[in-house]
Amino acid sequence: MNTIKMNIIARMKSDFPTKFGIPRQSGLIEDLQSTIIFEPSYRNPDALRGLEDYSHLWIIWQFSEAVREDWSPTVRPPRLGGNTRMGVFATRSPFRPNAIGLSCVKMIGLEQTKDLGTVIHVAGADLMDGTPILDIKPYLPYSDCHPNASSGFTTTAPDLLLKVDISPENLNKIAKEKRDALLGVLSHDPRPAYQQDNERIYGLSFSDYNVHFTVNGDILTVVDIEKGRPE
Repeated sequence: MNTIKMNIIARMKSDFPTKFGIPRQSGLIEDLQSTIIFEPSYRNPDALRGLEDYSHLWIIWQFSEAVREDWSPTVRPPRLGGNTRMGVFATRSPFRPNAIGLSCVKMIGLEQTKDLGTVIHVAGADLMDGTPILDIKPYLPYSDCHPNASSGFTTTAPDLLLKVDISPENLNKIAKEKRDALLGVLSHDPRPAYQQDNERIYGLSFSDYNVHFTVNGDILTVVDIEKGRPE
């Protein structure tokens, strides 16, 4: 079997210590901010020269939690409720022959730091904390944007947005700059598609918080928020 060497150039610093709750696509929640931190060998500011002139970036990365030896030609997209199988190449499932992800993010800006070199602050990423990044490319509207493109089965899939019921007491436990991002994550229904238990209390690790919630119909109710990440 032929192999291709890929170097990890950076890692993502995000508010998701686990896979649970990560947005299913990039760009869905622009209030969600994260940071690209380059590996020591790639902390050369010349490599980023001119990047500040772009508003959006493509990130090519590895589904590090989904790497496996075998693969299946069909998968069950969450967008279809997790019950209908589609061809893997007709989906963005992480379970692929090569566990490679592609995300389009909004660039907030570059920051020169003392210990980490130049880092990139972005919005709308769908990557877990520590995700290996393989490449970064600028988004080019004149060639990358196709307004008339068809979107396959996602066009007819139901809207997954939930109404979030959270008390002021619980919301005030979250840092102000992260509240809108959390509400966006919750509204997009972080549960696995196959879990639809109205009685179950789910736990979401977000930033430095544990968020416990239930879902009944189209209403997500936050039961409690605790400070601290799970062990």
